[in-house]
Amino acid sequence: MQPTDVLVVGSGGREHALVLALLNSPKVGAVHCLPGNAGTAEIATNHVLEDTSHQATVNLASELGAGLVVVGPEAPLCDGLADACASAGLPCFGPVAALARLEGSKLHAKLTMQEAGVPTAEYVLLDANSDIESALDAYASSPWVVKRDVLAGGKGVVVTTDRSEARAFIDTSIETDGCVLLEAFLPGEEASMLVVMDGQACVPLPPSQDHKRAFDGDEGPNTGGMGAYCPAPVVNDVVHERIVSRIIEPMHRYLAAQPVPYRGVLFIGLMIDEHGDPYVVEFNVRFGDPECQVTLPLVTSDVFDLLHGAATDGLDPAGVTVSDRFALTVVLASEGYPAAPIKGRPIEGMAEVMANGVYGDAWLSLAGVGRDGQAWLATGGRVLSSTAVANDVASARQRAYEQLERLSLQGGHHRSDIAHRALDR
Repeated sequence: MQPTDVLVVGSGGREHALVLALLNSPKVGAVHCLPGNAGTAEIATNHVLEDTSHQATVNLASELGAGLVVVGPEAPLCDGLADACASAGLPCFGPVAALARLEGSKLHAKLTMQEAGVPTAEYVLLDANSDIESALDAYASSPWVVKRDVLAGGKGVVVTTDRSEARAFIDTSIETDGCVLLEAFLPGEEASMLVVMDGQACVPLPPSQDHKRAFDGDEGPNTGGMGAYCPAPVVNDVVHERIVSRIIEPMHRYLAAQPVPYRGVLFIGLMIDEHGDPYVVEFNVRFGDPECQVTLPLVTSDVFDLLHGAATDGLDPAGVTVSDRFALTVVLASEGYPAAPIKGRPIEGMAEVMANGVYGDAWLSLAGVGRDGQAWLATGGRVLSSTAVANDVASARQRAYEQLERLSLQGGHHRSDIAHRALDR
C-alpha cells in the first residue's frame, strides 16, 4: 500500500500537534497544511491560497493527491467544508455543517442533548420579549452562566456573581444575536473527553483537564487555554463508565442515526459533581487546544488509521491502543494576552529546543510563531506549548517546565501550576 498524503486545515498549536502525530505513522506520505504555521513549515509543506472558499480547499487537496483532509478549527466545519469534501468524494475528518451545529449553536446543542437524553444544566432561552429580571432571580442562588448562541471564539460565555455584568452581557447578546441562554450553574470539577466517532463505532480517548484562567490558582481572565494534562484522575473508573453510558453512547447513537453520520472527533466538556455524576458543559466538534497536544501523544496505535477510519466509516475500536503514561503541556503567551497581546517580539532559544524533534521526552507545538530569516517571532497571543510525556504527572510537568525555561520571550507569561489538581489530590 502506497503511503497516503494528508492535508491538515488550520494554523494553530492543535494543527501542529496533528501533523506531528500523523507523521509518526508509516502509512502517511507527505503532510500539507493550509495555511499552517512556522512549526508545521519545519516538518510539512504549508500552502497559502488567495481564494479562501471551500472549493479552493477541495481543489488544492485534489491537486496534491491527498487521500485525507483533517480539519482542525471549528469555523470551516460549521461553514460546510466537510460537506464540500463529501461532494468531491474526498475523505474528511470532521463533521458536516448540520452536525457541526453542536458547537455553532448552544441552543441546538441543548435541544440535541434533550432529544438524546444526555445530562446537562437546565437553561432558559431569553430574547427581547423575555422577563430578564425574573430569569435572573430564578438563577440567583449561584453564579449566573450566560452563553451566546453563536460561534464566539471562546468569548461567548460569562460566569459571574455580578448581576449587572450578567444583565449587560444578556442585553448585548440579545442585541447582536437575537437571543441568549441563561443556564443553571453546575458545581464540581471540570474535565474533557475527546471521542472519535463515525457511523459505526466510537472511541473515547483518555480524559484530560484544561486550565482556562490566565494566572496561577485559576485567577484572572478566561483564555483559550493555558495548559492541560492527560489523563485527569478526576475521571476514575466509576466516573468513566458513567460518562460512556450516560453521554457518549447515547450521543453516538443519535449522531450515527442522522442522514449523514458524525465523522470526526466530538470534544465533550464535562462537569463532574461531588457524587461523581457527569454533566455536559459544552460540545466542540474538533480537537481542543491544548487538549489535542496531550491526548494524541498517548495514542500508541496508528493515528492515521484512527482519523482515516473515522472519515470513511471504518473506525476499528479494537485497533486503538493508548499508553498508560502521562502527558502535560504548558502554554507560553505573549505579554498582554488575552486582552491585547504584544506581537513581533523575538523568542530566544527556539532553534536549540526545536532541534529536539518530536515525541521524545519533550517537544514544542507552535501556534502564534513566525519567522524572520533565522529569527523566531511571537505573532499571536498563545505563542506555543511545551509538551512532555513521563510515567507520572509530576515528572511530565517537570520536563515540560524545564524545556520552557530554555526559551525567552520579553513579557511572555505562563502558568506555573498546570496539573495542580492532580498533584494536590
